[in-house]
Amino acid sequence: MYQTRTERMKAKRKKRRKLLTMSLSTLIFTLFVLTACFLFFLGKGLMDKGEEPAQHAAPENTGDSQERAPSVTLSFVGDMIFTGHIETRLKEHGLDFPFVHTTSLFQQDDYTIANLETPITENGTPASQKEFVYKSSPEVVPAIKRAGVDLVNLANNHSMDQGVDGLLDTFRHLEENHIKYIGAGRDADRAYAPIYVEKNGMKLAFLGFSRVIPEVSWYAGKNKPGIAATYDPKLAVASIQEARSQADLVVVIAHWGKEREDYPVDHQIELARAYIDAGADLVIGGHPHVLQGFEQYNQKWIAYSLGNFIFTRSNEPKTWETMVLRATCTKERECDLTMIPFHAELGQAVPMNEENGHQLIKRIESISKDVQIFPNGRILPRSS
Repeated sequence: MYQTRTERMKAKRKKRRKLLTMSLSTLIFTLFVLTACFLFFLGKGLMDKGEEPAQHAAPENTGDSQERAPSVTLSFVGDMIFTGHIETRLKEHGLDFPFVHTTSLFQQDDYTIANLETPITENGTPASQKEFVYKSSPEVVPAIKRAGVDLVNLANNHSMDQGVDGLLDTFRHLEENHIKYIGAGRDADRAYAPIYVEKNGMKLAFLGFSRVIPEVSWYAGKNKPGIAATYDPKLAVASIQEARSQADLVVVIAHWGKEREDYPVDHQIELARAYIDAGADLVIGGHPHVLQGFEQYNQKWIAYSLGNFIFTRSNEPKTWETMVLRATCTKERECDLTMIPFHAELGQAVPMNEENGHQLIKRIESISKDVQIFPNGRILPRSS
């Protein structure tokens, strides 16, 4: 069939466009295949080395429960005091000095919890017959708040070092600075009561209990300020059961164990299991002044001791090791844990370098029960 010159030119241009489109499609497909192969072998290489690929940050909650289950990210740290040599360092470097390296972590999570192992008061009567008696200035409380700490546990063996007056002052200073507290109260009902917090469409319950209390007179009672004791776990169990009926996630902060021991003693294990049987989803411990290991019981995590965080420096190197423990928990009551290694310097928590951090991770793995901790700090049950 005869074609004019114009028709022949149009046909040639159409043919060139078709060839160009085919070439581009081939190139795009080839790049896709090469990229997929690279990612496959990269992931395989990481797993062959025993490493878990780093997790991506969780996307922001859009509020669409059908697309994404609600979750919260919690940060936990160990014992904090602001007295003695630490107070001297604060006067030298400023009240924000303890949290220089952790504020960004605490402000990026949804909620941060610490053990406050000192009364906050300018008054009070020092406890008698105690080797270590603490007392920290109210000036530190706004700095604790600025650092991103949202809640503190007061169920420990130092909250009443300055008597009832010192404890009541502690409540007042925390309340004035909008820091919540658990484990102590103006009476037993408040001391044992869960504190409820709403975050990301989840209702969280926090409770604090201590099995290390110097005197019976420190116990909270009817119309009597004091600490939530758990030598007999009956009241603690009842409070946990109440929290379980009301909240999507139940977290218990426990003060227990033997100082400077790597492994939990019998009562730590027994209490942790009693708390979980009652409905706790996560149990975080303190008091030994050293890090202890992790364990899962009935698919719930126990961290037996987070050691010191902001504390004086002893001659025992293990007391210088600490961590920020991150827990990402869902409304289905499942928690994923990651440990971030730190040094507990005098009055300041300082991140460990990579080598020291890996050594600490391996040491904590070695004293944990049936647990594997990856180089990125991710904590998982060891597969059988």
